[in-house]
Amino acid sequence: MSQSSVFELPIADSPVDASLLEAKEQRLLAALRGLSSVVLGFSGGVDSTLLLACAKEALGKDNVLAVIGISDTYPERELAEAMRLADLIEIPYRTVRTEETDVLKFQENPPDRCYYCKTELFSKLEPIRESVGFAHVIDGTNLDDLGEFRPGTRARTEQEVVSPLADAQLTKAEIRELSRKRGLPTSEKPSFACLSSRFPYHTSIDKDKLKRIDAAENLLYDLGFKVVRVRYHDDKTARVEIGVKEFQKLLEEDVRQAALQGLKALGFVYITLDLQGFRSGSMNEVLTEDEKQSYLSPHSN
Repeated sequence: MSQSSVFELPIADSPVDASLLEAKEQRLLAALRGLSSVVLGFSGGVDSTLLLACAKEALGKDNVLAVIGISDTYPERELAEAMRLADLIEIPYRTVRTEETDVLKFQENPPDRCYYCKTELFSKLEPIRESVGFAHVIDGTNLDDLGEFRPGTRARTEQEVVSPLADAQLTKAEIRELSRKRGLPTSEKPSFACLSSRFPYHTSIDKDKLKRIDAAENLLYDLGFKVVRVRYHDDKTARVEIGVKEFQKLLEEDVRQAALQGLKALGFVYITLDLQGFRSGSMNEVLTEDEKQSYLSPHSN
């Protein structure tokens, strides 16, 4: 299944124990066989792509359906890539429109925003599961995710979504290694989060703002950057996160001017480069541990 990929950013993995990884891989395949048939909420990311390939291996393609959510929070380039990957793995897929941007609580953008987004997605997957007569809805949550601030986990638990990667205790580094073993083009793909993660908590989110951020990130990707976040701090201010090793590229005058002019054309006046570089979940840095725990609680809703 090896194919050239647009994802060429070197990923610094933790060392992987080969014998332990083999045991986890077999545990994953056995767990999938035990599920009989599955509908997978498929994003085209590292985790869900490996899970899709393993589900096909364990169950056969007739017992696996990928469902791709279409949303204003999901960049068009990611949508196209998810469809391409489902075709590459030769698994049938459907698309479903999710409407989280119409949910008032989501628009208000509290720290547990992800809960409302996942609730919307899973509520659309369950009727599809029933319509095709499959046994379970599954998702790509991995072991590392369980140790992070992810309020969407509440929705997964409430709607009885199965997470085979986490259940097999597979970490992100191990998932990348199994992806390399299978020749999946996502093995080196940078982590991705939906566009709503670009907004500071309690900054309202609407469709126009999401479109601006999507256009801003597409501009930087088209300039050749491998991993990009454009954080929206107010209507006039954008904070750009790129990989530290790509700082030098941004300082090339033609690239800097193209980025500057493109972002200003989108309405941003103040454009900053975050000197810490890209890191996933940087908007969570303002939350205390007590605040995180309160939003992970089912009583915070």
